[in-house]
Amino acid sequence: RPFVVIDCTTLPSGLVESALFGPEAGAVTGATARKIGLLETAAGGTVLFDEIGDLPLEAQAKLLRVLQERQIHRVGGIEPIPVSFRVVAATHRDLSAEIPQGRFREDLWFRLQGCALALPPLRERKSDLLPLARHFLERAALKHRRPRLDLSAGAEEALLRHPWPGNIRELENKMEWLTLMAAGTLVQPEELGLAERPGIPG
Repeated sequence: RPFVVIDCTTLPSGLVESALFGPEAGAVTGATARKIGLLETAAGGTVLFDEIGDLPLEAQAKLLRVLQERQIHRVGGIEPIPVSFRVVAATHRDLSAEIPQGRFREDLWFRLQGCALALPPLRERKSDLLPLARHFLERAALKHRRPRLDLSAGAEEALLRHPWPGNIRELENKMEWLTLMAAGTLVQPEELGLAERPGIPG
């Protein structure tokens, strides 16, 4: 089944509706033919709205209507088009705090609350850190065709002490950098470079 990822931070300003629903021919500048929107391409599958807290308010209202009525209208179109897909939404924002500020629709927030999962940041999931680090090392070794690295006890301790302000992306990038730059196959704490970052303890 289709799996469509919609990054709400990169939807082009002024063209959100065209991207989500697709335009009919001539409905928007440059639309010389009917174009299928992202939501229609996900029919029967799953749509992931990544960073849904950044979706413009006007688009939030239209998305709510889609979820309630299970149909879309192309930009410039008249006929409703039935759609059926599973919706997953992710955000780093506290949407309940965004609502009083007028930055997120309360009715859409309630509509998305069917099953809510709160994933704590990496610094609060220390038991996950080392297994993730080893996973990223293995994946980076395969990607770059390099020997798989192991973490020394000192390196493991340094990883656990680090606050990981960049969350899991920081960890992934660090493991890939190590795979490319480490001198041997057993990573030592000084090779991590964590203490070199200003304002961050090693």
